Amino acid sequence: MTPDAAREALATFFARHSQPAYRAAQVLRHLWADPRASFAEMSTIPKALRELLGSEFEVPRLETVECQRSKDGTRKFLFRLPDGEAIESVAIPEGRRMTLCISSQAGCALQCAFCATGAMGFSRNLRAWEIAGQVREMRLLDPPMTVTNVVFMGMGEPLMNWTNVDTALTILNDPNGLGVGARHITVSTVGVLPGIVALAKRKEQFRLAISIHAPTDDLRRDLMPINVKYPLSDVIKAAKGFDRRVTFEYVMLGGVNDSEVHALQLAQLAKECRAFVNLIPLHPGGARGFSQSKLTKRFAAELQDAGVEVAVRRSRGMDIAAACGQLRVERLGGRAPRATQDHGDVQIA
Repeated sequence: MTPDAAREALATFFARHSQPAYRAAQVLRHLWADPRASFAEMSTIPKALRELLGSEFEVPRLETVECQRSKDGTRKFLFRLPDGEAIESVAIPEGRRMTLCISSQAGCALQCAFCATGAMGFSRNLRAWEIAGQVREMRLLDPPMTVTNVVFMGMGEPLMNWTNVDTALTILNDPNGLGVGARHITVSTVGVLPGIVALAKRKEQFRLAISIHAPTDDLRRDLMPINVKYPLSDVIKAAKGFDRRVTFEYVMLGGVNDSEVHALQLAQLAKECRAFVNLIPLHPGGARGFSQSKLTKRFAAELQDAGVEVAVRRSRGMDIAAACGQLRVERLGGRAPRATQDHGDVQIA
């Protein structure tokens, strides 16, 4: 439930049991803002009421199967869902910031050539609580971890699970939910056009990142089959129409998309929609036959010379299975990839 829906349900519950209205606020706080693992641990509520709450409502948890910690402070979590599926989250410290990279689907149907998640196939969409619950679990750690930034850059394509991502965004941002500022929440997409439109219609200033990875249709189709459905020109047009600044994500693949010509082509696309470019070193754990580029610094300089703002993402978690989907595949294996249109659980806005 969104915090507003939870407040209403709790108010109705306590009124039915002749309890004061402030009880609803007490419980609401312990759902997200200052979470407790269960109703039994909400010590501000009388025990009898806690038992009643437990008989009517459920506060589900994600089960931590494994947590890997890198020497650079990066932590990767493998969570098991109630039906046995598994997802990943990655916590990345950077000064005062703690960014949590979260998943929106169990697996992914898009089969991008360089992504370990694509190797496992697609299972299902995550429910809203399973998405926002990844942040909630950080607050339930001992000691708790304060997440300052959230990026939808884990397993799955968030804009193909819009119904649940839409609700999760509310939970993440609401002051009575997890209270993460909208400008500190980034939704990353390969360019699912209806979802970009839906995100733009929300009043909050959520950020948009688009996985470009190739500056031409021909190359992008080879790397990202979704480009057949959503061609690069249409994606750039959608980025131009988004009313907030857009980031282009571009993973550097040695000898594939890292030439001077590619840099000039990418610069032209970025200038069309005033996009910021984030160059991403390939994590060897998710390489799937590709090699890391040795030309990243030169590529960045060429973009800058062309008048484009650019940053090179620092490689993190190189000593752990931090590539997207890598830990899930290593521990639980994969399944035959399934095309997006062959699975009824895909929800496009």
